[in-house]
Amino acid sequence: MLGKTLEDYEKDMTRCARCSLCKWPPLAQVKSIRYSQVCPAISKYNFHSYSGGGKMIIGLSKLRGRVDYSEEMLNVIYRCSVCGACDISCKYSRDLEPLEILHTLRATCVKDGVAPLPAHRPILDSMRNYDNVWQQPRKKKGSWAKKLDVKNAKEQPVDTLYFAGCTYSLRPEMQGIARTTVEVLQSAGVDLGILGEEELCCGSPAYTIGDEELFVENARKNIKALNSLGVRRVVTSCAGCFGVLKTKYPLVEPANFEVVNVTELLAELVEQGRLSFSRPLDRTITYHDPCHLGRQSETYKPWHGVERKVLNHLVIQDPPKEFNRGTYGVYEAPRKVLAALPGLELTEMERIREFSFCCGSGGGAKSAFPEFALATARERVDEAESTGAEMLVTACPWCESNLSEGIADAGSRLKSASIIELVSYALGGGELS
Repeated sequence: MLGKTLEDYEKDMTRCARCSLCKWPPLAQVKSIRYSQVCPAISKYNFHSYSGGGKMIIGLSKLRGRVDYSEEMLNVIYRCSVCGACDISCKYSRDLEPLEILHTLRATCVKDGVAPLPAHRPILDSMRNYDNVWQQPRKKKGSWAKKLDVKNAKEQPVDTLYFAGCTYSLRPEMQGIARTTVEVLQSAGVDLGILGEEELCCGSPAYTIGDEELFVENARKNIKALNSLGVRRVVTSCAGCFGVLKTKYPLVEPANFEVVNVTELLAELVEQGRLSFSRPLDRTITYHDPCHLGRQSETYKPWHGVERKVLNHLVIQDPPKEFNRGTYGVYEAPRKVLAALPGLELTEMERIREFSFCCGSGGGAKSAFPEFALATARERVDEAESTGAEMLVTACPWCESNLSEGIADAGSRLKSASIIELVSYALGGGELS
């Protein structure tokens, strides 16, 4: 976590029992041998160093001076989508913190000057120079909204700010999602505003790569800007933005607004009867839980206490430590929205909710190791196909993009879509492929 060192996690790293349960969902959740792995890096490389436990060994070895940095060590540390699946599985057996340790290991690499990797430097430089990750001029950040009649939140008071994020704002193939989101929310009477070209990057890429200084700088700028607007809530349709605004910003400075994902707001609007669906979809779909919307959307709770040993074996924490186990991620909201759409049948994959298999795009994996990211997407596409669904639906631009590449690479019959596209279609707008 922010500001931690490897020394802070020495006890966790020494307590790793090398049980390898970080590679699998809890056994009660395993439904078949075929889809029994939960770690994308192990699925691809099948060597213990790539697992959560393996990275704890690397961290402990580095801390105790047993290894020096090497190109291969950095490749192992960064050939990982930082999906957090190892962390959830570990907490069903050992209650260790492999995800926090991985972040601290990456942050240590950055502080020691051996990271970021060459493929990551343009992303971080773009954040510094353009306030977005796509090396685009700041003025282009609001281009997606030019034809929309939507308030500028800096000029007019609004109840809800829509934080579009870099990818939905700047990638031409993704901008339609941002526009559709605004149109759907406005049609339900949401008092909505945007920041347009003044919206800054949320900072998530810097955090996952390990550049804590840049992340904190971005977070402080955003918190100050968003606090000044006086909005009641900030809504995002990017899972990455949602995860970092909700769970990491509170570790930097207090915020006076609520952070919600668009699927949560849509579920609220459906329950209130403010969205009326009349157009049947007549499709069978399966839903992919994005990591940052699911198991990584629980706010971290710092623990301050002491540990005691009972019978020289059992470790007791006083006061008891609260662990994030992924249980309270955003799982029900998207499924409630999908259930409300006429003519839609949801068939679930084997690995879902907090045990979902990652799309492969996160943690800088897509930019530095595209073959790894694609292999991970192919694995998820294969699982989606096994459900018999016609369409693979999700709620994250990174998942949408990488899974679409996986579908194309596999020559799959699946179509990909965002939840908001299905909602818009059911309301009578747009078309589906």
